[in-house]
Amino acid sequence: MPRTGGAGADDQRSGLSRRGLLGLVGTGVGAGVLGLGAGIGADRAVSARTAGGSGAAASYPFFGRHQSGIVTTAQDRLHFAAFDVADGTTRAELIELLQDWSYAASRLTAGLDVSPTGATGGPLAAPPDDTGEALGLPAAGLTVTIGFGPSLFTGTSGVDRFGLASRRPAALIDLPHFPGDQLIEAASGGDLCIQACSDDPQVAVHAIRNLSRIAFGRASLRWSQLGFGRTSSTTRDQTTPRNLFGFKDGTANVKAEDTRAVDEGVWATADDGAPWMAGGSYLVARKIRMTIETWDRASLAEQQTVFGRDKGEGAPLSGGSEFTEPDFTAAAATGGPAIAPDSHVALAHPQNNAGATLLRRGYNFVDGNDELGRLNAGLFFICFNRDSRRQFVPIQQALARSDRMNEYVKHVGSAIFAVPPGASPDGWVGDTLFA
Repeated sequence: MPRTGGAGADDQRSGLSRRGLLGLVGTGVGAGVLGLGAGIGADRAVSARTAGGSGAAASYPFFGRHQSGIVTTAQDRLHFAAFDVADGTTRAELIELLQDWSYAASRLTAGLDVSPTGATGGPLAAPPDDTGEALGLPAAGLTVTIGFGPSLFTGTSGVDRFGLASRRPAALIDLPHFPGDQLIEAASGGDLCIQACSDDPQVAVHAIRNLSRIAFGRASLRWSQLGFGRTSSTTRDQTTPRNLFGFKDGTANVKAEDTRAVDEGVWATADDGAPWMAGGSYLVARKIRMTIETWDRASLAEQQTVFGRDKGEGAPLSGGSEFTEPDFTAAAATGGPAIAPDSHVALAHPQNNAGATLLRRGYNFVDGNDELGRLNAGLFFICFNRDSRRQFVPIQQALARSDRMNEYVKHVGSAIFAVPPGASPDGWVGDTLFA
């Protein structure tokens, strides 16, 4: 469905009013979105192939048990944004912002403008509600996923700005400083995040641009990241993609069809200690810069030893094909282990991490070049897990201490967010937190 203003009976009943330059006020949100997602599973494609984007422009409804953009089939493009809530914003205004975002996102993911009047239907004397660069484009598989950072619950000065400190989940930790981290403060942290994924880069950028406008006066962008070329597969019908080092990435990733692994390792439950997070997950984002020029001068043997896999097939160096389980006891012809104990696959594999798994949704990035003419490029790593204390942190600690790949990468950005469960059509993302 090409993107339009999309005024309909449900939107006309919603009773929306303007706030400042652009204000989709939360009053009446439920009525306004009922027709967009009622009775539709959050991760089920509801439209056929359309022209635009990658050519597989499905539409994923915004409302459902879980937020879309987690186990949803990984799209090809990303625009990720972290926000800081403005000083002086009240609890009521924060709730209103989340209601406004939910309403707008439910329209954007359906291939509509952010409001019924949209980019062209409003008064000529006022700025349009929608910026318009996605006019005529389909939904292109857009998903919008919203998360809450630790600082939303307790600010850096220890102040409980919104009366949420007692609601902070124990699993929403402050990520530790890992060995070798060279973090840039301006590319880390954040009170809120929005992950917009799509098969069309303009659709993803359009979503973040307009949700940022809606936040005006209540929250502002802290940092953002564009990504291309997904670096993992989240469903079995997707082929394994390659990262900028030229290797297949995410071969052992958790897949949506692995329902037991997803239930055990991705979705939080009420028994985890924060009932409002039941059906949600925890997102970790790490910006990893690759020293491309150094890597490109390494021999093929060195590159394969670093990864522990064959560069062409993606098979473990212990033998077999891409999806053959690595044999960490196998010996090489030279007498040593076929897979080096300090290789990336050995240190990251569940066999060597007490069975811990991650659902990865990372993307390649190229942010131009630095002052020395080197590519500012790498991996924008994203993973979802049920408890980072048992999953992401121990895996990353092992990698930070011993991974042979550390010679070729440096971590420059870091953030963690609690991603609440999906909302019902008469609710909004985060309503369980504020209940």
